[in-house]
Amino acid sequence: MTSLPQRFSLESKSVLVTGATGYLGRAMVRGLAELGANVLVNGRNPERVEACVAELCDSGLVATSAVFDINDEAAVHQWFSQYGELPLHGLVNNAYAGGAGSIETAGEDDYRNSYEVSLVSTHRLLKSALPGLRAAHRKCGNASVVNIGSMYGLVSPDQRVYENKRVANPPFYGAAKAALIQWTRYAACEFGREGVRVNAISPGPFPSENVQVENPAFVATLADKVPMGRIGRADELQGPLSFLISDASSFVNGSNLVVDGGWTCW
Repeated sequence: MTSLPQRFSLESKSVLVTGATGYLGRAMVRGLAELGANVLVNGRNPERVEACVAELCDSGLVATSAVFDINDEAAVHQWFSQYGELPLHGLVNNAYAGGAGSIETAGEDDYRNSYEVSLVSTHRLLKSALPGLRAAHRKCGNASVVNIGSMYGLVSPDQRVYENKRVANPPFYGAAKAALIQWTRYAACEFGREGVRVNAISPGPFPSENVQVENPAFVATLADKVPMGRIGRADELQGPLSFLISDASSFVNGSNLVVDGGWTCW
């Protein structure tokens, strides 16, 4: 039996992270790389991807650019056809794009677009990644997919936190994340027999850097709703994510790990 430090190590493992150039994505790829992974940094913007890769490499870490739009079926297939059947030990579905709003202010396309980027793209990526994930399992006995959900896939936002309906956390976001969490369970049941584990992480209040700087009053209100009395730091997702990607979680499948400081416990 391997030691616990060995099971937590990601040395020589390749992990693709979508939405890797955003606030939480940057922390995710750094955490994985610090444990030895070759992180495949995905995003649509070549300049932002290359900047992220350069930053990691300058720190002595291993990172490779993976520039493609996860919503573009042809682009996804092209990238994975070039990747071939090389082992892909981990896939992190983190990308999301969408605005704010409420049921009253949202349009029908808001729901379609949110569902497309949260669920349809995750489905597309997992299917495309299967040859690499299966190759990783054949090589080392483990492959892991982690889908990034949200506490708002579990509970609804307190409307009183927001100035008005147009800036609230939107229902199409929560509905799409709830669907993603349930889809995670389906995938875990389908691919668990093959040794391809599928889990989710549901972050709580992790407002972006811009929000923290520009709206400290809002951040303080969020913090007051957390049993721990503060918002989350981006690097506090590194441990939970690395655990689920690593062999240390080899019997964890179909779970939803909530990282919210206790928000959903009230």
